Parts: sequence; C-alpha cells; structure tokens
Amino acid sequence: MFINITASDTADNKGSSSDLVHYLDKENRMDRDKEPELWFNQDRRAIPSYEPVQAIDNNIAKLSKTDAKFFLVNISPSQKEIAWLKEQFGDDGAKEQLKAYAVKIMDEYARNFKRPGIDSNKDLLWFGKLENHRYYSHKDKEVQQGLRKRGERKPGEQMHIQVIVSRKDMTNKVKLSPMNNSKGRNAEHARRMGQFDRSAFKQSGERLFDEQFKFDRGLSESYAYANAKKKGGLEERVAMRSERRNRIPLTHRPQQEPLQGRPLAPAILQTLTKPTQKAAPHIPIKKKKKRNGPEQDQGLSF
Repeated sequence: MFINITASDTADNKGSSSDLVHYLDKENRMDRDKEPELWFNQDRRAIPSYEPVQAIDNNIAKLSKTDAKFFLVNISPSQKEIAWLKEQFGDDGAKEQLKAYAVKIMDEYARNFKRPGIDSNKDLLWFGKLENHRYYSHKDKEVQQGLRKRGERKPGEQMHIQVIVSRKDMTNKVKLSPMNNSKGRNAEHARRMGQFDRSAFKQSGERLFDEQFKFDRGLSESYAYANAKKKGGLEERVAMRSERRNRIPLTHRPQQEPLQGRPLAPAILQTLTKPTQKAAPHIPIKKKKKRNGPEQDQGLSF
C-alpha cells in the first residue's frame, strides 16, 4: 500500500483547485464510451466536478496568497492488493470497497492532527476520485530510454484513489497542514500549532487495509520494513524478522520430523552405503645411525 501526501500532482496548491480537478477528470475525457467516474466523499458517491472546485476554493478564510489552499492524498494499493480485492468482491465491488476504505483513511488523516474537534473525516472538507489507470510521464525511466511514450498507459492493475482535502476544516476556521511535522517546544505548543506524523499515517492505512480486507501482508511488503531498508540498517531488519517470527504460534510453524524413521537424503544414503577403502599397509621407517664426521642428508629408507 502506497499512501502519500503532496501539495498537488500537476498544479499549484496556492490558487484554485480547478486545474487539479480538471486533470483528475482525464479518464472521463479519454473514455467517453464508458460511464464517467464521478467524485465522492463520506456522504455521496456521485458528485459532479464543479462541486469540489466551488467548495475547496471557497473554504479559504484568513489564508494568504502564499498559503496552501488544499493538499492531495494519493491512495495506491499494490497490484497484489488490487487482485485480492477483485478476487473477493469482483471488479465493480472492488471499486466500491476501495472508496469505502478511502473514507476510513480520511478518518485516520483527521485523527493524526491530534487537534480538539478534528476527530473524523466529517470534520474535514474533502473529495475523492477513483482512477483505473496510471500513465507514463517524462519522469519515468521507460520514457527517458525511449521504451515507452509519455501518456501511454502503464501495464497491470493500477486502480487508485486521489483525494483533494482543504487546508481548512469543515467549519472554515481551523488550519490543518499535513506538512507540519514539528513536535514543538512542548506539548502545549504542539497542540496549538498542530502536528502530523506522516509515517504513522501511512502505517495506519496499511493496518486498516489488512484488518478490513483480511489481507495477509508479508514482512517485506510492509511500510515499516521498506522504511527500515531505506533508512535503517541490517540489524533493524533482522530484528523485525525475528520479532515477526516470534509472533507466529507454534502450531503454525513447520514441524521437523524426528530423525528416527525419517527417510535419508540420497546424498547421505550414498555416503553411508559407500564401501570403505582398506587402510594402506604400514611401512616401517628405518633411521640411519649417526656417524662421526660431517652431517649427511637423512632420508627415508624403504
């Protein structure tokens, strides 16, 4: 599960959200024969594009021209996670389940601020958009190497959700910035200024997916392991593997067969049944007696 927060994908987030909303509507313009994918939030599943623009752009009380007006939350399941959703719920069901999951992600987003009165997604002003594909850009190595063209669809399962969330809360009174991760000089300062632990937010999204959809995530697929691999050392990754191994009940661990009654491996069996070679006959070594005079070379006499 990849969850990231950015200022914006293609447009400046210090102005209107109209450019970003227009960009995220691209699949509706490209696939006009299909039913358009509309915006959604916690209350509605079919919101026309003009509503997010109007709501976000009018929720900017006491923000200056240089202040961020909104942020973009990218919720991207892995291909393995998407395949699991489709296996459990079918293609259309997987889309609805991913939208419901996004609503809970925004609950985690709200709680992560640790601000009084900001307790769930209902305290936020946000709109989500499901996209079915991803496209190559000039940043991709495949495009730079001439193997793919810019704008070409990427292969495999690429379903994901983009969420535009206002800088101000639903009441248009409280400023909320996920880019503020400062813990402040003390607890009171941190509470007043607000803080956002992006690492904890990403881990909460991963945990939520696993619990909601009964997904069995391997250690190497976890955010904590990837983060340790990127920023930590070998000892930290080994410790994580050891801790995970210790959490597995004994009944779930592979049992070793007792030695008695176990079939021996062919290589061991061949070694045990191989005829032994006879020891070489003992050859006595005769030593020459010392003679007076210059020393002579003392060889072996057979």
